[in-house]
Amino acid sequence: MRVLIIEDNSRLAELISHGIAQHGFSGDGVESIDDAEAALISVAYDAVILDLGLPDGDGLEWLRRERPGQPLPPILILTARDGMGDRVAGLDAGADDYLVKPVEIEELAARLRALLRRPGARSLPVIRAGKLAFDVAARTARSGNHAIELTRREADLLELLIRRAGAVVRRSSIEEALYRFDEPVTPNAVEAIVSRLRHKLSEADYPDRLITVRGMGYLLRDYED
Repeated sequence: MRVLIIEDNSRLAELISHGIAQHGFSGDGVESIDDAEAALISVAYDAVILDLGLPDGDGLEWLRRERPGQPLPPILILTARDGMGDRVAGLDAGADDYLVKPVEIEELAARLRALLRRPGARSLPVIRAGKLAFDVAARTARSGNHAIELTRREADLLELLIRRAGAVVRRSSIEEALYRFDEPVTPNAVEAIVSRLRHKLSEADYPDRLITVRGMGYLLRDYED
C-alpha cells in the first residue's frame, strides 16, 4: 500500500515513512500542496496523511476543493491542532480520520489499515484472480487453502498484478508502485522480486501464472488452461 505524506517537516515525514514501512506501507513525502497535487496526478495512492499548516496553504481548504473526476484517496489528518472544533472542522472538510501529534506509529498504521477496510469506491477489501485472494488491508494472500507469506514489496507487487490481472504491467509501473521517489532501484531489483513471488505462488499451488512478457513487463493470468 502506498501512502502520500503531506508534511512540511521533512524530518518528521522521513520518520513517518520509515515507521509505517515496518507495517507494510510505502510512504512518499511532499512538503507543499502543489507538490501533493502533482504526486496525486502521477501515482495512485491508497491513502494520504495530511498536515494542516503547509507553506502554500491550509490543508482544510485544500480538502474542500472541488475535484470533478479526480476524487481523493482516504485522508488521515495528522496535525498539532488538538481542539474539538479543529477535529470537527477536519472531518467536516472531508477527512476520513483525525490524529493529533505526537502519535505512536503503531496507532497510525492501525488507523491506515482501518481506513482501507472501509467500504467505498476506491477498492475492495479482498481482491481476487482465479483462486488467488489478496486482503488489501491485512496484506495477506491465499491460494485456495494455502497461505502465502509475503514481504512488503512482494505484497505490493502482488496487489498491483491482481488489480490488473490479464493485462501486462510494465516494469516502470512496478518500480513506481514499489519504490519511493527518493529510493534508488538497482537494475535487477524488480526481476528479483518477481522471481521470489513466482516461486511462492508455485509453492502455493498457483504455478505458471506470473508470466514475463519480454520487452514489456509482467502479466498475472487469472484463468486455468
